Amino acid sequence: QVQVVESGGGLVQPGGSLRLSCTASTRSFSIGTMGWYRQAPGKQRELVATTTSAGSTNYADSVKGRFTISRDNAKNTVFLDLNSLKPEDTAVYYCNAKLRFMGGDYWGQGTQVTVSS
Repeated sequence: QVQVVESGGGLVQPGGSLRLSCTASTRSFSIGTMGWYRQAPGKQRELVATTTSAGSTNYADSVKGRFTISRDNAKNTVFLDLNSLKPEDTAVYYCNAKLRFMGGDYWGQGTQVTVSS
């Protein structure tokens, strides 16, 4: 019913920047909150940032001031601008989309972000 696809990951040096994008595709449902989560090797998946369809945002403390989440509601697309990247930001970044009214969470397959010299 819903397909979630991320892109934009890659290898970047410390202090560098990346922009991730994610599109949730559905023909039958309305997308509500979208967000980004990440999972580093040996660690649990953690919230990075979320944004509602109205534009409210929420960030993990570890990325506040460095990452920015935004969205294009018309395209059900969410972006994550990663700035001042640190090696500890290295992880697989997953996009999440929640359905309005119907409930349910949908996840993308993830995109790898590697921060290394």
